[in-house]
Amino acid sequence: MSSRENPSGICKNIPNLISSFVDTFVDYSVCGFFLPLDRSPHNEIQQTRFDKPERLVAIGDLHGDLEKSKESFRIAGLIDSSDRWTGGSTVVVQVGDVLDRGGEEIKILYFLEKLKREAERSGGKVLTMNGNHEIMNVEGDFRYVTKKGLEEFQIWADWYCLGNKMKTLCRGLDKPRDIYEGIPMSFPRMRADCFEGIRARIAALRPEGPIAKRFLTKNQTVAVVGDSVFVHGGLLAEHIEYGLERINEEVKGWINGLKGGRYAPAYCRGGNSVVWLRKFSEEMAHKCDCAALEHALSTIPGVKRMIMGHTIQDAGINGVCNDKAIRIDVGMSKGCSDGLPEVLEIRRDSGVRIVTSNPLYKENPYSHLAPDSKSGLGLLVPAEHVPKQVEVKA
Repeated sequence: MSSRENPSGICKNIPNLISSFVDTFVDYSVCGFFLPLDRSPHNEIQQTRFDKPERLVAIGDLHGDLEKSKESFRIAGLIDSSDRWTGGSTVVVQVGDVLDRGGEEIKILYFLEKLKREAERSGGKVLTMNGNHEIMNVEGDFRYVTKKGLEEFQIWADWYCLGNKMKTLCRGLDKPRDIYEGIPMSFPRMRADCFEGIRARIAALRPEGPIAKRFLTKNQTVAVVGDSVFVHGGLLAEHIEYGLERINEEVKGWINGLKGGRYAPAYCRGGNSVVWLRKFSEEMAHKCDCAALEHALSTIPGVKRMIMGHTIQDAGINGVCNDKAIRIDVGMSKGCSDGLPEVLEIRRDSGVRIVTSNPLYKENPYSHLAPDSKSGLGLLVPAEHVPKQVEVKA
């Protein structure tokens, strides 16, 4: 904008205000709501260990299904009918895999960000984690992307680029970086109608990409909350010896584009990595490596259990290895097995239980407790269909 068109020099004097307005305009156009003010300090060191709260809720893999995501928060009493935080001081851990298999991935990222900010105002906290699908997408591995997922990222990119064009009209603002810089115009062996969606997804999610940097760098890869350790796949003793804080900081740095190039650190890649491990999440209890689990837990002072997602539990949330491993991925997304949402709840005064949306328990949402158990979690299907040794005690 020329000085003749802008004689008062407004843009020159308040460029940050203009930039903030444009960003808010883009956010609203993409997600449909205004994000509350972010009061968290920027560039703070990522926290890995948290005190045991009065109430802790764990939510499994979401995979691009916004409605099921909201239902999970709603059945736990964390949001109202208008999707506003009602959880008070509750601490929530979502164990990763927001991305892939569905078409509302960005909307879920915005939804979780909104709840993080609302929860902080009420003394609560929402912790989000990296799953293997977050790691895959930052690496550019899109094997599980849906057509609707590509379309959502293309819509985001159109709005984001429009916002950048608006900023270039304002004197005093640096020229925005071209998000498509270095990305090919086409891809061999790929359908032409997917090119733009793939380019937008790479631009958004590659290391230092706008979506990756804004949302995924806030994720934990490992988190210790009270006497529970959370991880998407599982932890081995070698991971703990390497350092939980070190893992979180290195993954955050990689997503930020500060180190590591295209590929994630080695402990996030391969079958024995923290986001891919299935040693403790096989549905049949006798296939779980309880010795490795107990060895790992023994090296984290004060921790009693490991809570993980990653592997769909057809029988619902359950525990193995004397309840030292709790598996909470119920395949709720329509892109997975379209399971009924369930969440894990741990209260300081009453222990561990499942909250479910199963209509069989509509009148008493906690009646899924095992009828012959004095305390703990029972499964939500007839006994003949469930693995052995799966009751989770308080």
